[in-house]
Amino acid sequence: MLRDARMRKIVFLFVLMATGPVVASTLFDDHSVLEVTLTGPLSSVIADKRKREQRPFVLSANGETFNVNVRIRGNSRVQACPFPPLRLNFKKGELKETSLEGEDKLKLVTHCRNGSEGAQDSVLNEYSAYRAFEAISPFAYRVRLLKVNYVDTDGKQPRLAEPQYGFLIESDEGLAKRLGGQVEKPAGIAISDLNPNQAAQMSLFQYFIGNVDWSFVKADDADTCCHNLDLIRVDGKLLTVPYDFDLAAITRANYRRMGNRLEVSSRRDYTGYCGLSADSLMSAMDKMQQRQDDIVAVMQEVPTIAERNRERRVSFAVDFFDELADRDRLMTKFENSCIGER
Repeated sequence: MLRDARMRKIVFLFVLMATGPVVASTLFDDHSVLEVTLTGPLSSVIADKRKREQRPFVLSANGETFNVNVRIRGNSRVQACPFPPLRLNFKKGELKETSLEGEDKLKLVTHCRNGSEGAQDSVLNEYSAYRAFEAISPFAYRVRLLKVNYVDTDGKQPRLAEPQYGFLIESDEGLAKRLGGQVEKPAGIAISDLNPNQAAQMSLFQYFIGNVDWSFVKADDADTCCHNLDLIRVDGKLLTVPYDFDLAAITRANYRRMGNRLEVSSRRDYTGYCGLSADSLMSAMDKMQQRQDDIVAVMQEVPTIAERNRERRVSFAVDFFDELADRDRLMTKFENSCIGER
């Protein structure tokens, strides 16, 4: 028996030496601004709103060069923005022994309009929302802030002489692997299947950023649940991980009211499940209170184009914590505006 154990250990060590160490992407390991250059037929990609075919580009960053296929993505931003969000599709086999090893498909959040300082500040505000949720919960998408030099080989994109702020979002598969779970895409979910404390934390966060563009049910034009939430199953329960905060009040995107698709405002509205327990919500409030300094620090530290935008961001966060001081009043507000059976 001892001999068998030794043999298993020898075999394990041989396999480890043969395969070498597993190298993971370092893209999301820190919050420094990464300057990149994205070169390719940008105008052709932007014009292709119907078929959304991928086109070959080259991405350069930190002395490394990557081949990547690019297409547009998204819904509301594609209709509202002359410069839509993009999806980057790398070939895994070409990323070995690079800083992107292990990556595959990544979402790139872009500015809405070339030459607009307000559009860049909206990107930075949305980035701060992702960072704030990271400060609150381990079950959050990681993000990496970029300054992107766009080189349009079609030669048709105006006002792109200066780099533009954007950010990359961790993939759902990358998040699931990091959490030790798996991505699920059901048609619907039951509240009993949710991790109750995480669902309450996520719902309170959506209230904090002033976002109503999310739901525990699927959108009208979708086949799977949920709207602007990804589902990761960990330890037998579903985690609801939020994304897409462009219509949140904190973001201040200038296209938020276009088409009246959503009744959005600068105030905060609660749209969480009524079935979430008061204990879970109170626990979520406690955690946010404990993270107050970290959250406000994010609002201060994230770059900005206009200094008044930083002041608004910080003030927006502080106003929430002032409201959080009266828990009973806030709970009553949630009970009166929650979605579903009470």
